[in-house]
Amino acid sequence: MRRTMESAVKPNALKRVLFPASFFAFLLAVIYKADTANYNFAFHVVGMIPYGDKIGHMVLYGIMVFLLNYGLNGKRWLRAEIGSLIVFTFAFVEEVSQLYFPSRTFDWADIAADVVGVILFTILFRIFDCRA
Repeated sequence: MRRTMESAVKPNALKRVLFPASFFAFLLAVIYKADTANYNFAFHVVGMIPYGDKIGHMVLYGIMVFLLNYGLNGKRWLRAEIGSLIVFTFAFVEEVSQLYFPSRTFDWADIAADVVGVILFTILFRIFDCRA
């Protein structure tokens, strides 16, 4: 029995779900390792780079912004991409949650790095115009 075009899953739609979901799973794994003080080689390398932690915040949350905005097809709420708002909210809550982990420290500079990453990668998303 042949499937019609309407019933087939479009590869583009699959990428729009798979890419942000996969990266979010990776991001959760990084956060879990940091929260449990289960540091690996990558954490030590980032720690040796000047401002490596801040660069990591900008890049990781920035990539998440780009992928989530891609996944949501650039949908906006009050002129702001919904994906950017979601990622910023998640990053802020995650940073505040560090107040409750003895192995972590709350840092306003981390929030500033998150904001810079969200803004930069939102601009990149708009430049590349990844909407369908």
